[in-house]
Amino acid sequence: MTVLLVSRAIREAVRMSGAALGIEIVVVFFLALFLLHRYADFRKQQRMVLFGTLLAWYLCFLIVFILPLDISTTIYKQCKIDHEEHASVSPVTPLISNQTAGNSTTATPTKSVPKVCYKPWSYIPDGIMPVFWRVVYWTSQCLTWLLLPFMQSYARSGGFSITGKIKTALIENAIYYGTYLLIFGSLLIYVAVHPQWHLSWYELQTIGITAANTWGLFLLVLLLGYGLVEIPRSYWNASRQGHLLIKTYFKAAKLMTEKADAEENLEDVMEEVRKVQESIKYNHPLRKYIDTILRKCPVEYQEKMGRNMDDYEDFDDKQNTYPSEKNLVKLHKQVIYAVQRHNRTHVQWQILLQQAMHLEDVAKNETSSAHQFVHSFPSTEPTSWLSPYLYTPTVEWYWECLLRQWFYRLLAVLLSLFSVGVVWSECTFFSTRPVLSLFAVFIQLAERDYNYLYIEMACFITIFFLCTCVYSTVFRIRVFNYYYLASHHQTDAYSLQFSGMLFCRLTPPLCLNFLGLIHMDSAISHQLKEQTAYTSIMGSMRVLSFIANGFYIYYPMLILLLCIATYFSLGTRCLNLLGFQQFVGDNEMTSDLIDEGKELIRREKRKRQRTEDGENRRREWKERYGNTREDTASNRNRNEAAEMTETNYSDTVPIPNTNPNRQAKYSRTGRGTERDSIELLEDAEPLDFNAETLSDDPLEADSTRHVPGRYLSMSSSRSRIFDDV
Repeated sequence: MTVLLVSRAIREAVRMSGAALGIEIVVVFFLALFLLHRYADFRKQQRMVLFGTLLAWYLCFLIVFILPLDISTTIYKQCKIDHEEHASVSPVTPLISNQTAGNSTTATPTKSVPKVCYKPWSYIPDGIMPVFWRVVYWTSQCLTWLLLPFMQSYARSGGFSITGKIKTALIENAIYYGTYLLIFGSLLIYVAVHPQWHLSWYELQTIGITAANTWGLFLLVLLLGYGLVEIPRSYWNASRQGHLLIKTYFKAAKLMTEKADAEENLEDVMEEVRKVQESIKYNHPLRKYIDTILRKCPVEYQEKMGRNMDDYEDFDDKQNTYPSEKNLVKLHKQVIYAVQRHNRTHVQWQILLQQAMHLEDVAKNETSSAHQFVHSFPSTEPTSWLSPYLYTPTVEWYWECLLRQWFYRLLAVLLSLFSVGVVWSECTFFSTRPVLSLFAVFIQLAERDYNYLYIEMACFITIFFLCTCVYSTVFRIRVFNYYYLASHHQTDAYSLQFSGMLFCRLTPPLCLNFLGLIHMDSAISHQLKEQTAYTSIMGSMRVLSFIANGFYIYYPMLILLLCIATYFSLGTRCLNLLGFQQFVGDNEMTSDLIDEGKELIRREKRKRQRTEDGENRRREWKERYGNTREDTASNRNRNEAAEMTETNYSDTVPIPNTNPNRQAKYSRTGRGTERDSIELLEDAEPLDFNAETLSDDPLEADSTRHVPGRYLSMSSSRSRIFDDV
């Protein structure tokens, strides 16, 4: 009965094998789309930029998710090959008989019969994976070496026409392409002069793949050495609320400096735009370029510039010096960069401000005996309708003040152990007898029992951890302000495409490195075993023996030195000595920036508190006198008709009539006095102000009033109270 159930389960798994690949393809696509939506702005950025970045990220994630299926399929094929060899050599197990005097006959088998090979649940039929890997790999390589660099220069160009942007992109990429042609040419000459090799299309293809993977492996070890230490340490530091709050203050001081610099840069660029648009009038041939530049400017600057335009002035009436088209292209590029940087720093400041206030609330609630989390200010982020029922103040207190720090510490310890295992395996994966790589040991133990689910999960978790260490470093890298991946839709086109280029260059060598860790790459392990479909696409690395037997084996050992340098923060200290402000605990500059950031957060909290107090007072007055205002409005409408006929305020007013003896008398009663007092109460709302400085007298902060005799809260500029939020 048990055998029948097992066989039925195997048949069902075979039926589902074709669906496993399709499901992962769809899931990976939505994962890449979600990640791109977090960093890119779908409404403002060009469609080609979004499509190129999405395709690059999607192909790289696809390699990571599909490779475990390829490994399990390869193990099943190797098992079949072993069975066939055993059946062809010894169909019946031979016995060796030894007869000696006085001893009985004994029989021993020459070789044990291998176990039955079970087909994995995610088995992929023959012929599918080689074609799949070939399409994915060469598409990603065309993206990273040809299309994305060109699109990167095209999107960053300030040209006003497609032809101008293409010309600029070709000029900028001439040196870029020339460098890689030089590397490829040197390897080609090396193969050509070697007496044992003859150039063929297969060897040329192998040389190109080897050159690309060598460059990717060089960058991979640098990023992986940083991520293996920094990711566990970041989670450990996240469990320390005091350390995290101090670092947030430090970031606030640095971000405020960058924000002020971005605003100043935007002002300077807008001043240049104003001068140019005033000099070039409506009938000038270059006016269409000015209109294009103005559309890229913020709305408030467009309104200011539009007030002083004189479209009736002819540009030929004055002998002015006009900028050239080349200068306008440069100005257009500066406007795009300045506006994007200003918007990014503004959004990041609001996010960092919210994080700092939340951490301060956590520090205050840790000593609370009520076990109810209290916020200083209401959260501005949208919440789901289930949050008030599931994430109650009590649950939030236990998570933020008690459980979160222990969860992060446990996670940091597990990631640290994983990092130690990766470093050990990277330094010993070339040893096949004995097997020293931990990941090779785990995979080989599972291979004996044909536990394909465990093999796929172990391979996926390991590759995912390696990719997390590498990709997170890519997301953290910041090359001044030219390359910077910012969340909340604040990443520019140049940085998006640059990240796609890095992903396409790092993923193939990362997967090859992982196959070397588990001893499934014959070019490194030198074992005659069935190769995965992925390594068959890469070709034989033995064409360039000094790379296969030297660089690919010994260079990953440098990861140990990089991890030690990252652990002691040598790079951070060197940058701090060079003048780049870095978070170093025992540094005077760091302490000054922490104090400055703390004061900035206090100032922003005071502004938000004043705004919230004004809104609360206004809401209380509206609730208290809301019904009185409605009655006053109805009485005012009824008495308007009588007041229209009123000519003076005397005690008696004669009205002509057909009857001369009849007179009408209009006297002001007490109802008018009551109405005046109600109107006075209606206008007597609480005083509000929008002070930019911390002066003692709030009225000195803004001495101008739009409507004389009325408070600022009743004026037409009431929306100005939200300018600082």
